[in-house]
Amino acid sequence: MDLFSSHDETTNLLPHNGIVNYYGVVFEKAQADFFLEYLLDHIEWKNDEAIIFGKRIVTKRKVAWYGDQPFEYTYSNTTKRALPWTKELLELKRILETKTGETFNSCLLNLYHDGSEGMAWHSDAERDLKKNGAIGSLSFGSERKFAFKHKKSLETVSILLEHGSLLVMKGETQTHWLHRLPPTTLSKKPRVNLTFRTITQ
Repeated sequence: MDLFSSHDETTNLLPHNGIVNYYGVVFEKAQADFFLEYLLDHIEWKNDEAIIFGKRIVTKRKVAWYGDQPFEYTYSNTTKRALPWTKELLELKRILETKTGETFNSCLLNLYHDGSEGMAWHSDAERDLKKNGAIGSLSFGSERKFAFKHKKSLETVSILLEHGSLLVMKGETQTHWLHRLPPTTLSKKPRVNLTFRTITQ
């Protein structure tokens, strides 16, 4: 029996103005289960914060920020300082870089406790990020739908992100497309998402 889902990572999920490749499941189940348990128990999670119209909002979703250096990363009008890599995060970075041929110097992690927690439409185009740089996204835990919407045409594309799967966004994706993780009543278990990226400072 094939341990991995069959996806062609050379296929671009977007019709134009960007590149998104879905590699499918890239970890054996036991390995994916190990990393999920590690991430839930050993990452320095904190509730995410945003300042919207001058008001400080604290989310149920938790985040963590790691990197080669104590990079500062600003989004939603709040600034985070990167923690030093753990051995396990470096192993995930190595696997990701080997599979994609890309290099990354930081990782933003998100913990969604269940399907009630999601992420609104946005693009990862902050000035701290390498312009048109690749963002490698690893998912562990509950399967969740992930959606894209073109900023002008409003075309949408969606995919189900599986436990132990890899998705890469690159090229002009962040310039022309928004993405989100919609809430769902179908998911009762946690999901951890790691987005490896390149900070330029």
